[in-house]
Amino acid sequence: MNCFMTASAGLLAASISLLACASTSLAQDSKPINIVVGFSAGGGYDAYARVLARHFGKHMVGNPRVIVQNMPGASGLKAVNWLNNGAALDGSVMTAFNPGLITESLLDPAKVQIKLSDFAWVGSISEDYRVCYAWTATGVKTPEDWLKKAVVNMGSPSPASSSHINQALMKNLLGMKVRHVLGYPGSAEERLAIERGELDGGCGAWSSNPPEWVKQRKITPIISFTKSVPNLDQPVTFIRDLVKTDEHRALIDVITAPDIVGRPYVASKSIADDRLALLRKAFDATVADKDFVADATKMDLTVSPMNGADAEAHVRKIYQATPGTIDALKASIK
Repeated sequence: MNCFMTASAGLLAASISLLACASTSLAQDSKPINIVVGFSAGGGYDAYARVLARHFGKHMVGNPRVIVQNMPGASGLKAVNWLNNGAALDGSVMTAFNPGLITESLLDPAKVQIKLSDFAWVGSISEDYRVCYAWTATGVKTPEDWLKKAVVNMGSPSPASSSHINQALMKNLLGMKVRHVLGYPGSAEERLAIERGELDGGCGAWSSNPPEWVKQRKITPIISFTKSVPNLDQPVTFIRDLVKTDEHRALIDVITAPDIVGRPYVASKSIADDRLALLRKAFDATVADKDFVADATKMDLTVSPMNGADAEAHVRKIYQATPGTIDALKASIK
């Protein structure tokens, strides 16, 4: 329908036209929004997405239903690729993925054939306050204990995940004998393997660990990748304090830069600018919503948001790394 009338159009006809256009606009705005999580259900990325979904719709015109879908594969790469190869391009689809993909796409572009700076960033709910922990039954209490072990079995979905990168830094910069066990669809499956004794521990956002693990001291935090970690009431060693050289400290700063956008949501760059603006506005309103914050807090999920424009600028800066820096990074996480 043509939503513009000539000056000679009758008042009644103009009113009918405007009502029809408003109905069409509302129908478009009421179309469900899909949040596609690049991991299996039950993990941290899934938990954050479901809290976001419960509150996001009320901040969009038309109060659309928000649906969470799981599309596990390569730390979210499958879900991110789907944004431009199968998903609707009308701004009704967002993806949550592991920011380790940013690092992997920078260091191995032949394998991860995307640049995350080429996507439309809606925002990030929280920085990723990452901790590598030991299953308490292993008897490991300090980094020195891990160094003494003949092998440390650690799991992750793929080399593109932040957990794999954390483990590689422990192996290559600290000398721990980490054995990478790859292929887990998400952290839920890794946790089962830890409980069965197949893995000695894991690396991830501290807030994503099961509350009973933390309260019952089933895990012991050993190494953190940020100076301070919210809601952590046990001692932990910051990895920067363990390495011996300024070069290694600089590598840690670069390799952990994606953690700043630790719980990200992106859409295809092909969506209209005005639609992206609406998504960003709704996201910013949601993460500031007291009901959303209370909901996340009840689930022990940290909220330290970054808006879409700032997140996009931060990621573009990461991709400005020099060839020399990239070569050093490759060596540190191989």
